[in-house]
This record gives sequence, structure tokens and C-alpha cells, in this order.
Amino acid sequence: MAQVPQTFFDALAVRTWCGLALETLGRAREEIDAINVYPVADGDTGTNLYLTVESAVAAVEAVFAGHAAGSGPEGPTLADAARAMAHGALIGARGNSGTILAQLLRGMAQVLADDDPAHADGQGLRLALRQAADSARRAVAHPVEGTVLTVASAAADAADGARGDCGTVARAAYDGARAALAATPGQLPVLERAGVVDAGGRGLVAVLGALVETFTGERAREVAGSAGTGPSRDPHTRVEPAAGPVPVDGVLDECADGAAAVPGQEGPAFEVIYLLEAEDRAVERLRERLDALGDSLVVVGGDGLWNVHVHVDDAGAAVEAGIEAGRPHRIRITHFGAGDVHTTGAERPPRERAQRAVVAVVPGEGLAGLYNEAGATTVLARPGEPPASGELVQAVRRAHAREVVLLPNDADLRHTAAAAAEQVRTEGIRVALIPTRSAVQGIAALAVHEPDRRFDEDVVSMTSAAGATRYAEVTVAERQSWTMAGICQAGDVLGLIDGDVAVIGSDVAETAETVLDRMLSAGGEMVTLVLGDDVPDAVAGHLEGRVREGYLAVDTVVYRGGRQGALLLIGVE
Repeated sequence: MAQVPQTFFDALAVRTWCGLALETLGRAREEIDAINVYPVADGDTGTNLYLTVESAVAAVEAVFAGHAAGSGPEGPTLADAARAMAHGALIGARGNSGTILAQLLRGMAQVLADDDPAHADGQGLRLALRQAADSARRAVAHPVEGTVLTVASAAADAADGARGDCGTVARAAYDGARAALAATPGQLPVLERAGVVDAGGRGLVAVLGALVETFTGERAREVAGSAGTGPSRDPHTRVEPAAGPVPVDGVLDECADGAAAVPGQEGPAFEVIYLLEAEDRAVERLRERLDALGDSLVVVGGDGLWNVHVHVDDAGAAVEAGIEAGRPHRIRITHFGAGDVHTTGAERPPRERAQRAVVAVVPGEGLAGLYNEAGATTVLARPGEPPASGELVQAVRRAHAREVVLLPNDADLRHTAAAAAEQVRTEGIRVALIPTRSAVQGIAALAVHEPDRRFDEDVVSMTSAAGATRYAEVTVAERQSWTMAGICQAGDVLGLIDGDVAVIGSDVAETAETVLDRMLSAGGEMVTLVLGDDVPDAVAGHLEGRVREGYLAVDTVVYRGGRQGALLLIGVE
């Protein structure tokens, strides 16, 4: 990370700010989680904000790495870094507070990237903070005061009155945000009753504190989560989520910080969240339709990519509305238990931890459903979007068990999974990492999982089953390259066995058959086929027929994996 302080808001300052914000949220995460009481006391606002910024950091670092790998001496511009920050936050936003933070960062990027300046001064930072606050407020269908939106507006107001360099403006914004945060309990009764400030606003103050440190080199004063009024509350006591919400698509998110809620009244049954590729005009119609379907509506983004959040009774109708507007993906649907949607902020008794759980990374929605049916907690890894360690940590916490078996299902995720396992072990959770390199190895491990066995015995059995499963995938080459099987051209169909290219072909079915024959030549009793969205059922029928005719003692099972990156995954046990 670049050294602080930074003089101007340039690409290096964006990088520094993102890194410092991640560190600051990391220190404050547990406290922010603990004070999360509005509108649902599910205790994960700090974690969701952390994951959102972690995604922004990854995007910015990728831009710097790309320029470093180039031949020119020039690094990324301010516009490059600011746009990467905003895009990374948008696609990685977790929970509604994270989604609103993504819109705040997008608003800043719109100003910082305007006309592609080399850097921005104090005036530019003032304009960026104003655009951030205004765009975030517009993104929420029915804003409520006393939330992160109030804190953002106060920061922009304070910055407007500051004159000087970026450090002066950043400190004014931070001080204004701190004062607004302290006043949130007087604006929301649920906060006053709990004796805490707004959790989303507390997170924003932490991010603005990192901005101060970026331009001054001085760490901002810590902010307490207690409101100083109302009943006392241990800032390290986590508010556990009720047992009612059930994760769908591998994600269980918080509800809408900053969106309207009526305390004490029962609200819609489902929370629906998805990314949407759509034109601006279609999104305006979508806002109207979703606002009529439910409440807590927040739509952020732009330039063809949006993040949609709403509470509804008819989850299918909310998804269908997105389909009519464009292409929704990364769909998450959470069912709320009675009284969970519009809570009064009353404390809930802690949920009893399960004895054992399995947490698995899966490459497609179809496999996520399969793993969930088998009782696993899943994390969806989409092509080009591998989960970060913080996301795996969150999944382990969501599993809420004393013992956890972690299946990364990707060789490239082994170190990420190991870092996540190390972190949750410090929280008293016993974790065993099984180094599965493919989702089909994870299926084999899950098939022999027996939670009633001793933990060590269960882990040994699952590890043995995964290790005895050879894995392959059929995919399409994106560019010309050298492989173990020779030179491939862009568009060639590749068959990879145990991670290495073994077959280069032009037809999916023929290439898959060759791969399957090579794998079964060494023996096997069970073939698992996982088809991606772009592969017709006829391919599976062809391969099943090949196994029946050529390998009489071998059984075949077929699953639909969804958008999983590879055309086909193959496992042989």
C-alpha cells in the first residue's frame, strides 16, 4: 500500500484509502455487528461493510497490477482507480448497508473520474462527497432519517463549509458525520431503546476516518457504538440472528439500513437481492413495479449494471420484474421468520449452535441447490469472481456450528480457505479444511458425510472420498496458448483432467467422451456429470450411453450446474 499522507486525491490516494478503510472496518467489524438493531437485528452490518470494501480493494489492486504488468511506465489514472473502486464495491456489496456504501463510492467516482483529471483537490473532494450523499439518497425508495443516509448527508454538508486541501475537507466531513451519528438515536426510537447508534452510519464514519488518515497520516479518533443513552449494552455482545431466515443461493444478508420500515408491524415475508444488467429506462419502470410489490426498496448502480434490493411477499414476482427489465443474476432470496422483517429492536435469545456443519464453495446456482439440499452452507463462486477469505469467514459464522468442514472445491482457493479457517479458529470454532479441487470432489465428500460420527473420523472419511475422485472439466479456450496437449486456438474445446489440458477438440460431446474414456481406463464405479447452462441435455444422454455401452459396472449421475464457468464437470470415483 502507498505511504500516507497523500497530497491530492489521485490514483494512489484511492488505493491508500481503500486499504485503510478495510483495515479500519476490520478493527470495528465486531462492534458494528453488535449494534446492528435496525431494521433487523441480524448482527452482520460490520461484516457486510467489510466484505464490500474488500471487493473494492481487490478491484483497485487489479488495476494497479494490470498497469505494472504493462510495458509503459505510467500507472493507472485517478479515473481508472475510482471506477475500479466503485465497480468492485457494487459487484461485491453485501447486505443493504454495503449496497448503499457502494452507491456512495459510485457517486464519488462520478466526480473524481469526470474529464479524467490527473488528481482532485479539496474542491473536487467536496463535490465528490456531495454527489455521493445525494446519489445514495436517490437510490433508496423511501429514505428514513437516523440511518447511514443521514450520516452521509451530514458529512457532505460539513465538507461544503470547509476550505482548504483534501485533508481539511476530509476532517470536516468526518467530524460532521460523527456528530450526525451521535444524534441518530434521537431520530430512530429503536436505536434509543437499544442504547446504540445506527450501525450503517457507524461503518460510514469508519470509512471517512480512513479518508482522514489517507490525507493527514493521522488515525481518526475512535467512535463508540453506544449512544450514551438508554439501556447499557456490551459492545462485544453479538446480536444473533433469529433461526427463521434460510439462506438461498448461499447468502444470508442483512436487511435495509436506510430504507423505510414501520417498527412493530409485520412486513413482507421475503428479502430479494440481485445484480441486474439493464438500461436506465427499464430500471425506472422496475423501481415503480417493485415499490408497488413491497417495501425497503433500494436500487443502486448505473451504466448498465445495478444492484436491486426489496422486501416482498411474492419473491417470484420480484425476480420476474427483474427478468422483464434485463438480465438478473447473483439472485439471493431470504425468507424471514415471523416478526423478523420490521423488528422493534428487542433482544432475541441466542440460537443454539449446531454440533457440525459443512461449508462449501460451489461454481453455479444448480450445484448450490444440490449442496444446500444435502445440508451444506454454500458460497457461490461465479466465473472471474472467486470469493474472498472474509466471505468464507462469514459463511462459517452463518453455519453457526461448533465444528465445520470446509470444502473450497478449487485448487486456487486453498490458501484463501486456509486463511478463513485460521481466522474462525480464533473464535473457538473447530475447522477442518479438506483440499477439494473441484465441485465433484466436494460432492463425493458430502456423500459420505455423517455428522453423528466423531469429527476426526468424519473428516478422514470425507477426505478419502474426495481424494479417490478424479476430476475433469470441458471448457472453451479464450485465446491461443501452449498446453500439455499441444497448441490450442481461441474457440477450441479443451478437456482438462486433474487440472491439466489433456484433449483439444472442436465438439463438446466428442471431447467429453474422449476425456471420459481416458479417466475410466484407470477404473471407476461412479461417473458424475455436471452440465453448465450452455450444454444441451443431449450431451449428457450421449455420455450416459457411452458409459452404459463401454463400462457395464459403472453408474452415472447427472446434475445441472447453472452458470458455472466450465461447460461440463466430470467426476470419476
